[in-house]
Amino acid sequence: MARIKHRYYTLVFALFMSFFMSTLMSGVVTVINTGLTEGFLERWLHAGIAAWVIAFPLVSFIAPLAHWITRKLVETE
Repeated sequence: MARIKHRYYTLVFALFMSFFMSTLMSGVVTVINTGLTEGFLERWLHAGIAAWVIAFPLVSFIAPLAHWITRKLVETE
């Protein structure tokens, strides 16, 4: 299997992290707001796509900052 070059690490990380978090959180919020009623999957899909469109650029921008802050706060071995 071909692997992605290391220089794209942050972008690939942001892609997966934003997808997982926006999908899970939109599902939780949709259940809280509307319950597991008819049409839940459609509402979740719509909310998940809308959230991911916002989350991906935000995570792409914020991930390096979060890594930097974490390196400053956590001891190195």
